[in-house]
Amino acid sequence: MKGFISIYWIIAFPFACFGQILVNDTITRFAPISYEIQGNQVMYSAQMPPLNQIAGAPKAFYTYYWEMGDGNYSFKEKPEHQYNKSGTYTTRLWATNNYDNGKPPSSRPQSVSIGKVNDEATLQNVISPFTEDQDLILKRNREPIPDQEMILITSYKNTSNYVSSGKLYLFYNDNQFKNDNFILEDTRMYHGERITTLDALSAAQNYSNDQHTLLASLDDFVTSHKRTFMQDSTKRKNLPLTLEESKALYRNHQMIEFNNMKPGEERNIFRTLRTTPEMIKDTSAIVTLRSIYVPDENFDNHTVKDTEMEIVTSHDPNKMSSNGWLMNYRLVRFKRLKFKVRFQNNGEGPANTIRLEVDTPEMFDKSTLRIDGMYPDCPICPKEKEVNYSCLDTTLQKDKIIFQFNKIYLPGSQQKNVSEIDSTKGFVKYSMKFGNDFHKKKTKSRTAIFFDKNEPIITNYATTRFMPGISIGAKAGYITSPNLNNYKEYFLGATISPFKSYKAYYQAELFFSSGSYNETRDFETRNVQADGTVNLIRLRESNNFNTTSIYAVPGSIRYNLNNFMAIGTGIQLKIDATLNNDRETNGTGFQIIQNGNERPNPDLNSFNAEEIDDSFTNLQTGVFIGINLGTVRIGPSLGIRYVYSFDSPNSQIQFYGIWKF
Repeated sequence: MKGFISIYWIIAFPFACFGQILVNDTITRFAPISYEIQGNQVMYSAQMPPLNQIAGAPKAFYTYYWEMGDGNYSFKEKPEHQYNKSGTYTTRLWATNNYDNGKPPSSRPQSVSIGKVNDEATLQNVISPFTEDQDLILKRNREPIPDQEMILITSYKNTSNYVSSGKLYLFYNDNQFKNDNFILEDTRMYHGERITTLDALSAAQNYSNDQHTLLASLDDFVTSHKRTFMQDSTKRKNLPLTLEESKALYRNHQMIEFNNMKPGEERNIFRTLRTTPEMIKDTSAIVTLRSIYVPDENFDNHTVKDTEMEIVTSHDPNKMSSNGWLMNYRLVRFKRLKFKVRFQNNGEGPANTIRLEVDTPEMFDKSTLRIDGMYPDCPICPKEKEVNYSCLDTTLQKDKIIFQFNKIYLPGSQQKNVSEIDSTKGFVKYSMKFGNDFHKKKTKSRTAIFFDKNEPIITNYATTRFMPGISIGAKAGYITSPNLNNYKEYFLGATISPFKSYKAYYQAELFFSSGSYNETRDFETRNVQADGTVNLIRLRESNNFNTTSIYAVPGSIRYNLNNFMAIGTGIQLKIDATLNNDRETNGTGFQIIQNGNERPNPDLNSFNAEEIDDSFTNLQTGVFIGINLGTVRIGPSLGIRYVYSFDSPNSQIQFYGIWKF
């Protein structure tokens, strides 16, 4: 150890001298594994590095996850494990630093050799994690953080009374996210399982299901899944349909086959999933994994289990999340938005009362509150009646919802004789609908968690936001210009903007117009004759313009003051696609004699008529400001806009109507 420290300082000292380049977050922390063998019994422990406490957070602590190398695992700090066969086993440790700055410490896998095992010594009292009706359990060692490892434990059981062979599927990387959230780095199996490829066509041929029914059912599923998450675990009978559903929801999958599983036998598979640097960074978003267990390959009965996980930026067991991280505003009016508040008692004793004060934006209809799950599991407290049993009390206030667990027992993670860390955790899952008049705006909610009479722990913000969406508008109107005579111009076009924006938003426009106006110009010409007289011609030029023009508003900023009034400003471009000018020029001649008097000279009178055509000319750039009245967020409204052009004619006034869809 001393040699390692010396080498470290030899390498690190030059960097420390030049600008203190090294910082704590860049230094890898190690947790070396140590063990003691007594026969086939091994006692494990690890030397943990000091924790870097997050300021203002509860006391930092480690949680542990061990793989014993024989298909068993433990979440204890110092596990004792008994091996049933002689051999060499590779033990791994993943420690998680809760309320700690920096990355989790890493541990080098440790090889342990077990000698001859006596039959009597192989007996050990193992508590099964399965309940009577369970055949599939999923666990993980931590929540996903970008660019970190996470271990997924898949436990499966043969609940039949005969030896069976079957399949296990894992689907990951939700299609609803643009980037992949996980890379499957390693799969560790200990019972002869093998990884194979998923061939949906051959799988479908093994079952006599009507193809049209399958496709129709799939369409119904995808539509319903957009409205809500699937329930956590379900029993199903149509395996081809489930596989097609899953491929529609996830980009990646893994299929594992197993053989000769005895009645009542339980097995574990361990997968290392590394979260990608590009994974979604929204700390209130929920990502999912789907596991499918087919206990007997001769039948299509199977179990589907969807696992929801919250994105985190640090390992904090107290957290709030929502599935409304990005919603379609057109489709959410009748959607139930889901929320989940997780908590953990990190004290040295049990908690009997836990109160969750959840900030709730006014756009949600609290009367539609529905509790979808909780732990500790207990009934809802009756209103206006005091009871002496465990229950969950719910109180609705103007800006918050209060959940309170009464008369419960939630052990503390630092409590003596508490070895199962999951027993110290709890949650409340609930859902609500939006109110009748809700706007398209981002919301933020967080929870204050009170354990008995202790100071509250404040969670992260759970955000809900909407996709911009697209709103196409039809626009028509009339344009006049104070600088031109008899100016008349009518236009028709379209707008594009985000759907039903709440306050500020961008809008682009394109419309075509047909217009006409008159322009008169007076001027004169003079010619001096040899006798000193001057020929004067006074001319009047009359122009009758007819134009078809293209208007473009590449970007404008609009702001909805309320539901019925909006203002906006932006840049307008205009070009005349065609320009026709009927020009007439009348000249009246005069002769100016030496005394300066003018004498009409009909011989100098003139008349000229011509037609001038041009195209794509008179490019004008201007800025505008305007106001709209009506149902400005969606639907019809009337508006007026003043445009100032940088080229003559400088002023333009537009009167228009618009209907946004």
